[in-house]
Amino acid sequence: MKIFEAMPTERPLTPLLDQVNTPAVLRQMDDAAVRRVADELRAWLLYCVGQTGGHFGAGLGVIELTVALHRAFNTPYDRIVWDVGHQSYPHKILTGRREAMLTMRQHGGLAAFPKRSESEYDAFGVGHSSTSISAALGMALAARAKGEQRQVCAVIGDGALTAGMAFEALAHAGHEGANMLVVLNDNEMSISQNIGGLATYLSKILTSSPYAALRDHGRKVLSKLPGALDIARMTEGHVKGLLSPSTLFEEMGFTYTGPIDGHDLTALHQVLTRLRSSKGPQFLHVVTRKGRGFLPAEQDPVGYHAITKLESPKARPSVPHLKYCQVFGEWICDMAQADARLMAITPAMKEGSDLVHFAQQYPSRYFDVAIAEQHAVTLAAGMACEGLKPVVAIYSTFLQRGYDQLIHDVAVQGLDVTFAVDRAGLVGEDGPTHHGALDISFLNCVPGIVLMAPSDEAECRQMLTTAYRFEGPAVVRYPRGVGPGAAISHDLDVLPIGRSRLLREGKRVALLAFGSMVTPARAVAEALDATLIDMRFIKPLDRDAVLESAAQHELLVTLEENALIGGAGSSVAAVLAEQASSAELLMLGLPDTFVDQGTSAELLHDCGLDAEGIEAAIRQRLDVR
Repeated sequence: MKIFEAMPTERPLTPLLDQVNTPAVLRQMDDAAVRRVADELRAWLLYCVGQTGGHFGAGLGVIELTVALHRAFNTPYDRIVWDVGHQSYPHKILTGRREAMLTMRQHGGLAAFPKRSESEYDAFGVGHSSTSISAALGMALAARAKGEQRQVCAVIGDGALTAGMAFEALAHAGHEGANMLVVLNDNEMSISQNIGGLATYLSKILTSSPYAALRDHGRKVLSKLPGALDIARMTEGHVKGLLSPSTLFEEMGFTYTGPIDGHDLTALHQVLTRLRSSKGPQFLHVVTRKGRGFLPAEQDPVGYHAITKLESPKARPSVPHLKYCQVFGEWICDMAQADARLMAITPAMKEGSDLVHFAQQYPSRYFDVAIAEQHAVTLAAGMACEGLKPVVAIYSTFLQRGYDQLIHDVAVQGLDVTFAVDRAGLVGEDGPTHHGALDISFLNCVPGIVLMAPSDEAECRQMLTTAYRFEGPAVVRYPRGVGPGAAISHDLDVLPIGRSRLLREGKRVALLAFGSMVTPARAVAEALDATLIDMRFIKPLDRDAVLESAAQHELLVTLEENALIGGAGSSVAAVLAEQASSAELLMLGLPDTFVDQGTSAELLHDCGLDAEGIEAAIRQRLDVR
C-alpha cells in the first residue's frame, strides 16, 4: 500500500478504479486487482477531498472494508447502512459517483452524507451517529416479513457505539434473531479521542493478541487428542470472555467474530463472504486506523478528521474576527475562573465547541460524555439539582436528540442549566442534517426557558453571561463561523432579560431582526430608511418594542435564520393578534423545506435572507399596499 505524505494536487491515474462503475465489477476481479483498486481508491479520495474539502480521515480508514463489503455483498439488493456519513466517501466512489465526487458538498453537488434520493446504493440517509443498527434491523425484519433473502449490514464506528441508541438496537436485534450483520469499525477514534468505559475496554482488547495466538495454537494441539477439541469448544466461550469483547455481544444474542485486521483485503473478503450466508445476528469486530495511508492523518487523526480545500486541517482563516465558538471558548474559561461551580459538558464535541483550553485548565470540571446527547442533558440536570452550574456545549442539530430530556429533566423542574447552542442557522456544506434550522421553533414552546440570539461577538459573550446568571434553563444560540467583528469586552456583564436594542430609527418599515439577521438587515435599513431593532431575546420577547413599532410603522418585518413555522416571527404575530393590532406583518425566515448543501452565502441567497432578498421582499409588499 502506498503511503501519501501530502495531498495530491494533480489528478491521479486510476485505470482500474475507472472500470468500477458499479460494485458488480469488483466481484469479477481477483485479489491482486482488488488490492490495486483499493490503492487507487485511496489516491482518488485524497485528490477529491483536496479539491472540495470535507471529511476524509474516517474514509481513509475504511477503504479496504468498503471494497470488501461491496465485493462480498450483492449491493444494492443487499443493504449496507453506514453510521455517520464520515465513513461513506469511498462507498460513494465505488457506486457510480466517482467523477461527481469533485462536486462534493458544493451547491447542487453531491451530499456530504449518504442520501437515499442520490443513489440506490445509499440504503439509509444519515448525518448523525448511532442510527445504523436500528435502521438495518428494520430492513432485516422487513426482508423477513416479505420473504426476501436480502442481507443487511450496518457499519458502525466505535465512537458511535458509545450512544445508548446503538445498544437499544443491539438488544432488540438479538431478541428478534434477524439475519443481519453489524460491523464494528474500531479505530479508537470517532471525531476526537473516544470516551467511555466501552471504548477503554475495546482498546485494551486490541493488546490481547495472545488470545488469538493461544486459540489457534491450542486447536492445532488439541486436534491430535481424541475428544479434546470438543471439550475445548464447550469451554471456549467462557475462556475467551476473559480475553475478548465477545462476551458482551454474544450475551446480547450476536455471534461474534474478531477482532480482525480491517486493512487485510483477503481476510476481510473471506470473513464477510462467510458471514453473508450465516443465519441470525452476526457481529464482526474490525480494527482499522483512521487516516490510513495518509501520513499526516495517521499522525494527527483529530486534526485531519476533515480539511478545507488544499489547506492544513481545520485551518483558521487569516481574518481578525473571532469565530463564535472561540468567543464561547474564551468566555467559559473566564467564567470558570470567576465561579468554581461551573461544570462544562459536551457530547464528543471538544474541538468543535472550542473546549480544548477549558479541558486543559479545568480537567476535573470538564465532562465529555461521548456521543450521548440525551445523557449530556440529564447529567447537567443532576448536577444542577446539587447546586452546581452546568454549561452544556452542543450543536443545534445535536440538541434535537436530547430534546425530551431538555423538557422533562430540565425545564419541568426549572433547573439551572445553561445551553450554549452552536451551529444555529444554515451551516453550509454539511447540508440538511446539520443545519440548525429548527431550534428556535422547538425551544420557543418550552415553558420557563430563556432563549437568546446574538447579533455579534460582543453580544454573544454578554448573552452567555446572562444565561449563566439566570436561575433556570437558558439557551444562547449562535451561528457557525466568524462574527461581524465587534469589539469584545472581557467583563462578565449581563443584559436585561427580555429587552431589545434600537439600532436605527426610520420611517414606514420596522425591521425586527433576530441574531445573525441583524447584519444583512443593516444594509436593508439604510436602503429603505427603515427602523432596525436588534431583538436579542426570542423568549421572553420584548413585547413593548413590538407594540411600539406596530404603532409607529406601516409594516413590521421579522427576520430570523430559522424555520418560519413556530419561529420568532410567529411570536411577534401572536403579540400583535393578542392586542388586535392593525399593523401589517411580513415574516421572513427559512422555508418549509430541508435546505441542501452549499456555502452559507449561497443558501441565504436561495432562501431570500441576504440583503438583496430581504429588500426585494419588503419592496414587493410595499408595492402591493
